Amino acid sequence: MSKKFDVVVVGGGPGGYVAAIRCAQLGLKTACIDKWLSKDGKGVFGGTCLNVGCIPSKALLDTSHKYEEAKHDFDLHGISTGEVSIDIATMLARKDQIVKNLTMGVAGLFKANGVTGLEGTGKVLAGKKVEFTPHGGEAELIEAEHIIIATGSVPVNIPPTPLTDDIIVDSTGALEFKNVPARLGVIGAGVIGLELGSVWGRLGAKVTVLEAQDKFLHVADQAVAKEAQKLFTKQGMDIRLGARVTGSEIKDGAVAVTFQEGGEEKTETFDKLIVAVGRKPYTDGLLSGDSGVNLDERGFIHVDEACKTDAPGIWAVGDVVRGPMLAHKASEEGVMVAERIHGHKAQVNYDVIPSVIYTSPEIAWVGKTEEQVKAEGEPYNVGMFPFAANGRAMAGNQTEGFVKMIAHAETDRILGASVIGPNAGDLCQQVVVAMEFGSSAEDIGMMVFAHPTVSEAVHEAALAVNNAAIHKANRRPKK
Repeated sequence: MSKKFDVVVVGGGPGGYVAAIRCAQLGLKTACIDKWLSKDGKGVFGGTCLNVGCIPSKALLDTSHKYEEAKHDFDLHGISTGEVSIDIATMLARKDQIVKNLTMGVAGLFKANGVTGLEGTGKVLAGKKVEFTPHGGEAELIEAEHIIIATGSVPVNIPPTPLTDDIIVDSTGALEFKNVPARLGVIGAGVIGLELGSVWGRLGAKVTVLEAQDKFLHVADQAVAKEAQKLFTKQGMDIRLGARVTGSEIKDGAVAVTFQEGGEEKTETFDKLIVAVGRKPYTDGLLSGDSGVNLDERGFIHVDEACKTDAPGIWAVGDVVRGPMLAHKASEEGVMVAERIHGHKAQVNYDVIPSVIYTSPEIAWVGKTEEQVKAEGEPYNVGMFPFAANGRAMAGNQTEGFVKMIAHAETDRILGASVIGPNAGDLCQQVVVAMEFGSSAEDIGMMVFAHPTVSEAVHEAALAVNNAAIHKANRRPKK
């Protein structure tokens, strides 16, 4: 006898568990399947994000930032602490406790909303059926009116650097170093590589980043990317662009990495090597041949703008479908699908999804970069404001970076914004709200911002779009 649900969600990450909760809130009998096991072998929900991604990495980033600040910046405030040290075991234990608190929180939310959590694997079959196999148990059949696939993504591995013990690791392994490596190599100067490199760099590692692309942070506004490269280099991060890794050899507890750079073959030896070259959609063992769900040429599940697959009643959200691999994008798609299953006309606005890199300083952006606007041939104006001219940033000793805003030259509608500096992710969110409501730069310029706050940099950048910034010299008008 098979079990029956209105909705079965396969995957319990930020796309899946949010979709399951919203479905249950709408009165749908809902189950959520996830195979994740905690360190002590217990089934947990939350996926990559809560267990080995967004949350634990931010816990380590926060600890490392506080350590660096105590070690190098307290004296500016007249604070004396003596010799500052870091206990890695305590740092990791704090990180694990935060993860445990949040995964237990998801379990509590499932209970509160009536979601049936199923620990094990799920395979999508034809006829809107799911084969559920509990950990250590026999497979059983589950029927559903709707199936939501939210299986997420996994790190990409490359042949020249196969993962080996705790020497060559992916992003998960980089969260578990028991000691600070003296020499740390990072392959990939993307979000994950820069964040994890920053953690261990602040704690004392000499970090070398090998990036195959010739352009640093090519997805970001290039004014921000250049500023970031300058600041990270100043912090001691050795960033090698155009460096294509060709091989590796482990010897005497270290790894020698060979790479092509500037037409020459070079070798660097590291105590630890993090492979952070990207992620790929996770669909292993997910679909039966006759499920009706199709993959595109890159391995993503094919969906329309509402996240419907090619099979009736089957939906897919998050990293396993097109679009940026971001937890908040996955969550909003999960909510959209739940609403649509219930008959509502929900939609995700993909034009205003923010991206954040949690380095120090943070980097964030939303909408179009200046390079994209220029390539599209749209007339535009740019407003910039440096944190060096912001009183609150000065008080907090966080004056690096700036806010950059781009608006259409004729309509003044905001097309995009980028921030590098303190609380960049939170400041960028202010522009996300404005763009969602179709605001102009003038709209933000007319709003009252509290003083003194770092938010005033957003206000001034909006004013600068129309040459009206108060706390910096404006560009001279063309004659």
